[in-house]
Amino acid sequence: MGTKPLSGVRVLDLTNVLAGPYCCYQLALLGADVIKVERPGSGDLARVLGADPERNQEGMGISFLAQNAGKRAVTLDLKSKRGKDLLKALVRDADVLVENFRPGVMARLGLDYETLNAVNPSLIYCAISGFGQTGPRKNDPAYDQIIQGVSGVMSITGTTDTGPTRVGYPLADTTGGMTAAMAIAAQLCANPRGAFLDVSMTDAVISAMGWVVSNHVIGGVTPAAHGNENTTSAPSGTFETADHNINIAANRDEQWVALVRCLNLEELLTDPRYLTREHRKANRHQLRTQLEKVLKTQPAHYWVSTLNELGVPSGPVLTVPQVLADPQVKARNIITDLDVGDERLQIAAAPVVVDDVRPQATIPPPTLGAQNFEVWEEIGLTPEEIEQLKEKGVI
Repeated sequence: MGTKPLSGVRVLDLTNVLAGPYCCYQLALLGADVIKVERPGSGDLARVLGADPERNQEGMGISFLAQNAGKRAVTLDLKSKRGKDLLKALVRDADVLVENFRPGVMARLGLDYETLNAVNPSLIYCAISGFGQTGPRKNDPAYDQIIQGVSGVMSITGTTDTGPTRVGYPLADTTGGMTAAMAIAAQLCANPRGAFLDVSMTDAVISAMGWVVSNHVIGGVTPAAHGNENTTSAPSGTFETADHNINIAANRDEQWVALVRCLNLEELLTDPRYLTREHRKANRHQLRTQLEKVLKTQPAHYWVSTLNELGVPSGPVLTVPQVLADPQVKARNIITDLDVGDERLQIAAAPVVVDDVRPQATIPPPTLGAQNFEVWEEIGLTPEEIEQLKEKGVI
């Protein structure tokens, strides 16, 4: 199986925008046959999202390109009786169905888990939503920023001066999508396999906030925004140098000692304000000021190299363009080239390396309904029937 452990698994991707498509993209990268089922005429909203207006007009927005390579695409009107029948025909040979509609939508369509389970008892049905299928908020609309606020992420991001601040990328969507992919992969190993997976983006984010939540429920600490400071230790955070910021994480006592000796600040070792970890945490801002007086005398690359050699974890604070040009990132091949039409695009491959090979997409993100003939013929429709369905707006 190598880099394609999910080879032979068929996934029906009924999702839109990010959480669901990202989940199914991870499954496709690992070898699953992912069939993206979209609304005729418009398709996934991500097709018109992104920084390039021309691509948006063509229905191939950058947001869509980011997590839909490796999939086949069909169009289907799930509100029509014929459309429902065709989805059920797809379900008969599918292993997984993923949807991220609001709770209750699939039931109103007559395509809920109970209905589809009767068609295929082995079906793994994964429903991704903002708040889950139960609870008082279950029917509320939810986008990533809403979840970042509701989950508490924004309350601990930023500083007391900035107030609540969102994380700069769709954290909740991607965390929810990866959680769903993990749950699906686990369920594929079960016997029997059929199951209903209820994935809440809010639950996924709260789970990922384990240390913060535990500090509150076990330690009685009220989480707060601390900017670039690591609240578990000091000195641990972002520091100014002669040119660019760097992160230093002297979390162990031996790292603290090595740091101050490197900076020729041995007197701090006997300063009563910094004798223990707890002392340093309580006086972190004074400590920062003293460390930065020396750090500002040399550029970032000097300190990163010097401190890492001494075993004091440090690293530059990079922009996204700098990250993508970084030798470490380039050596790992997380960003790969893929031919899309007459151009070559760069997209992210799988975030795992299997036996020294990184799984990656080999087919481009599909245009809307690109595999209509291919997929519908696979379930027994004739070219004439497919054309008729197209004329009627069913596909």
